[in-house]
Amino acid sequence: MAARDHGITSPVMYQRWSDLAFLHWRWDVADLQRRLPPGLHVDTHEGAAWLGIVPFYMQRIRPRFLPPLPWVSWFLELNVRTYVHDDHGTPGVWFFSLDCNQPLAVITARTFFKLPYFHARMNARHNEKGVVHYECARQGQREGSSFDYRRVGDVPAPQPGSLEFFLVERYVLFAETHRGLRVGRVQHVPYQLARLELSAFDDVPLLWNGFASPQRAPDHVIGSAGVDVRIGPLEKPRATA
Repeated sequence: MAARDHGITSPVMYQRWSDLAFLHWRWDVADLQRRLPPGLHVDTHEGAAWLGIVPFYMQRIRPRFLPPLPWVSWFLELNVRTYVHDDHGTPGVWFFSLDCNQPLAVITARTFFKLPYFHARMNARHNEKGVVHYECARQGQREGSSFDYRRVGDVPAPQPGSLEFFLVERYVLFAETHRGLRVGRVQHVPYQLARLELSAFDDVPLLWNGFASPQRAPDHVIGSAGVDVRIGPLEKPRATA
């Protein structure tokens, strides 16, 4: 909650994240820890670590002093993530990968935010029943990934200590740079969460990142219509007061 309340005085970007599906599996702590850079530690909830796949829409993406631009500011993104804290105890997100179908966004994120973005062919559409059909095929990978999901009703705001709060109330991302670990802060209102009906899924994005297949459906599924987001610059890690 301290990270959520930490203001961003000079945002470098504005974004909207929409039609999110949070799909999570319980995961072995040691397996995740060995994949993290020095200075990061796996965050757990009631002793369990979590590995997630999150497909969603990126909308109205723009730098601070420019308006959104057609064909540039609207695209798709799918990330594979886990939850960590640094040596100061600041909780955040570690991205193993972020697939994206906007080449400029991939280049920008790799260059300025040092995030592991990958070029991908992606497509998403809503049908008449509100189902999002979402497809992702990473460049250089033979097997693609697809998901069908829809929101089927709001759920109460997650309370501190709940699993939902642990998974979605994250306002810091970590990046590994040649100067060491850096943090990027994001600011948005808390997600309005929704029950999610997941009618089709796979775990292929986990395989792209070298994980073994969990060979089961996600252990936790939830969604959100989305939030408007302010993005801060990368900075040195520090304690969040």
